[in-house]
Amino acid sequence: MRKLSSALPVAALLAVTTALTTGAAPSPARVSTAFTLPGAKVYPEGIAADARTGTVYVGSYADGTVYRARPGTRTAEVFLPSGTDGRHTANGLRVDARGRLWVTDSTAGVAVYDTATGTRLARFEADPAVPHFINDLTITPDGTAYLTDSVRAVVYRVTPAQLRAGSGALTVGYDLSRQVTPPPPGKFTLNGITSDAAGRYLLAVDMTAGELHRVDLATGALSRVTLTGGDLKAADGLDLSPTGTLRAAHNITNTLTRWQLTPDGTHARLLHTLTDPALQIPTTLAHTPTRTLVVRSQFDKGGPMTPSTGTPTPFTVAAVRGL
Repeated sequence: MRKLSSALPVAALLAVTTALTTGAAPSPARVSTAFTLPGAKVYPEGIAADARTGTVYVGSYADGTVYRARPGTRTAEVFLPSGTDGRHTANGLRVDARGRLWVTDSTAGVAVYDTATGTRLARFEADPAVPHFINDLTITPDGTAYLTDSVRAVVYRVTPAQLRAGSGALTVGYDLSRQVTPPPPGKFTLNGITSDAAGRYLLAVDMTAGELHRVDLATGALSRVTLTGGDLKAADGLDLSPTGTLRAAHNITNTLTRWQLTPDGTHARLLHTLTDPALQIPTTLAHTPTRTLVVRSQFDKGGPMTPSTGTPTPFTVAAVRGL
């Protein structure tokens, strides 16, 4: 999720363009609204879908509220109010295999909640003495969570044993600071992160350089994924399917891309690009069996993106079909 890679105005974006890199005729954009988020200044950022129930959770970057949209509803409800447990933001969200909701706070760390009751089950905190921006997270099949830090270019790790303990410090699992391309001053590196269905590797995107980094979980080896047909500049959230389809939300360009990974996750080929101002600065996405849900942040409408280009319309989550 955030931070935005530059302050390009939305007005500078082209009109709707949808294209297949294979050269096939463009397919029509199919962007609609899945549900509305109540509130005048939500500025949503993260999203997570519970595969067991179909419930979707969305986090507010503005105040840390977490919303819940049950299947079939057109308006989400507040699940975790603003300020719960002192949370200031809600960046990355994931629901694990046991139905626990993980929520990152860029300023502090990550907390884990019972989705049935809203009770906090665990909390892990970043060192306040070290500059950090805890951004996104992924959870591997063994229950281990991995989180990106966009300032330090490290990936934190929370093991199942630490989760059972209930609290502790966020500890670095992998340091990519020498692996990433040095960014210009003030720019972020690592942002979205995902993992393959077998738990063999992590993929973390460098939104400034447009590169995708691979972490081998068996050996700890770090490498760059070879990208063919495009890059991942301004890429924010990632979603990786069990079949190796990687989807990315590119925030300031109002773009979604679909890539095909090789079985070992070392190469990715761009298959489809959708650019549409109706995406309203997409920060992340969650792919379901029937559609792709995309967070419309509207960060450029009085939110954290400067300069502001106006006032926000009602905040919504988009449904995109065919991506």
